[in-house]
Amino acid sequence: MRITTKVAIVALVIVATAVTVVVRQRTARVPEAAAPCPANAPRMNLDFALKDINGRDVHLASYRGKVLLLDFWATWCVPCKIEIPAFIDLYKKYQPQGFEVAGIVVLDQFANAKPFAERYRMNYPVLDGVDRKDIDDAFGRLVVALPTSFLIGRDGRICRTHVGLPVSASPNIPIDRAVREKFEAEIKSLL
Repeated sequence: MRITTKVAIVALVIVATAVTVVVRQRTARVPEAAAPCPANAPRMNLDFALKDINGRDVHLASYRGKVLLLDFWATWCVPCKIEIPAFIDLYKKYQPQGFEVAGIVVLDQFANAKPFAERYRMNYPVLDGVDRKDIDDAFGRLVVALPTSFLIGRDGRICRTHVGLPVSASPNIPIDRAVREKFEAEIKSLL
C-alpha cells in the first residue's frame, strides 16, 4: 500500500507540474496587443482639421467611433517607408470593420507627400501637419523620432503609442513582417 500511495503522489505531482507548465506557456504566448485599451488611457484631441494632398480639409473628429491609426511620418524617413506598406494592407483589410488610417506628414516639405503617396499607392488620407502648433499641442513634440504612431480606440482613447518601429519578439522575423503582425494584433484587439 505504501508504494502505491507514493507512486500516486509522485504521479499527481508530475501531472500538476505538467499542467502548470502548459498553462504558463499558453499565457506567455498571448501577445501584449491582445489586451484591450488600458482603462486609464488618455483621450485624443481630434478637434481640428488638416489639409490632404489634394487641398481638401479633413476633420479628424469625423473619425470618432472608429479605430484610428494616426501615423506621423516624413518622406525622407526610412523606418516610415518600412511601415507604410503594412498600413496600406491593414487599411484595405480592416476598413470595412471600422478601421481608419491617417498619415500626417511632419518635419518635411508637404509638397513631397503627393508624389510619395502616389509612388507607394497609399490608399488612406495623407495630411499636412508641417509647422502646425496645434499638432504639437495635441500630440506633443514629434521631433524625438519618426515614425510616431497612435492607435486610438472607438471611444477616442489612445490605446497604443509607437515611437519608431515596433520591435519583434523574434530576431528571425523580417522587420516588415514584424511591423505588420504587431499592428494587426493591436488593431484586431480594438475592432
